[in-house]
Amino acid sequence: MVSGFRKLTVYRKAFDLAMEIFEITKKFPSQEKYELTDQIRRSSRAVCRAIGEGYRKRQYPKHFSSKMSDSDMENTETQVSLDFALNCGYVSEEEYKTLLEKSEEVGRLLHHMVENPEKYMPRS
Repeated sequence: MVSGFRKLTVYRKAFDLAMEIFEITKKFPSQEKYELTDQIRRSSRAVCRAIGEGYRKRQYPKHFSSKMSDSDMENTETQVSLDFALNCGYVSEEEYKTLLEKSEEVGRLLHHMVENPEKYMPRS
């Protein structure tokens, strides 16, 4: 059974997005292996990591909000990498739009968490 941070909608959506990015980056040129491919994979995965870390500290609202903000920062970094992938011709316009829409949804969910940490406090 899924529990803890793994049950959060934002985590599931961010994880699915990171996996989609992983699959799409398999077709990136080999010269991008240590540049764009590595960067977009790391930033998309870091979104999930920060959600997990923040969830464990949710009894401290400021820390929780800070980690969700870190997650949102990584999400924005992923979007910038998607911009480069599109302009370099590594993803199609359709792939780009789909991934960007998913990333923006993750961003909206993270923003809600930053602004409303009390909704995620552990139950006493």
